[in-house]
Amino acid sequence: AAAAELPAVTAGEHLGLACDVTDDGSVAAAVQQVVDAAGSMDVLVNCAGIVALDAAEDLDAGAWARTLDVNLTGTFRLAQAVGRHMLAAGTGRIVNIASQAAHVGLDRHAAYCASKAGVLGLTRVLALEWGGRGVTVNTVSPTVVLTDLGRAAWANAAGIRHQDEIPTGRFATPAEIAAAVLFLASDGAAMVNGADLRVDGGFTIR
Repeated sequence: AAAAELPAVTAGEHLGLACDVTDDGSVAAAVQQVVDAAGSMDVLVNCAGIVALDAAEDLDAGAWARTLDVNLTGTFRLAQAVGRHMLAAGTGRIVNIASQAAHVGLDRHAAYCASKAGVLGLTRVLALEWGGRGVTVNTVSPTVVLTDLGRAAWANAAGIRHQDEIPTGRFATPAEIAAAVLFLASDGAAMVNGADLRVDGGFTIR
């Protein structure tokens, strides 16, 4: 559905695939479809994510496990599967979407904060192991982004208060995050490896 919404382009210039990042078989199949269609894997952006909001003492164990499986283990599954192709080719860019929640504690975000902090740790290891083999790995840490997920968690009084805590006074747009990802995926960022680019309006500088 997302691919169908893209502007009309020459046939073959984009391919829409479904992929369940919690399922090894689904990941392997999607990666192989891309390789078969494009011939290579140049850039991977890990942005699949969910959030389960609850007080830590009340958080359901299943919600905790599901959040970690999608946000952290899913990132690893895709990075590993795609990374193997990139390492074989000797080149590639991986950008993992972390969060301001990787750097600070947020009320009722125990699972989300833990998962995103894990993404930072994973990224550093991959950058260390793969940087010398032509594959750079970095993260982008946004503030709340005005997506369906962001609105579901923050379209309330807490969201209004949170915007007051951000020096720029607002949440981010998807286009602003995409611009940061595009930079990290570009040739101009070839020497950027293991870095975290915070697109948070200054929230985490305090």
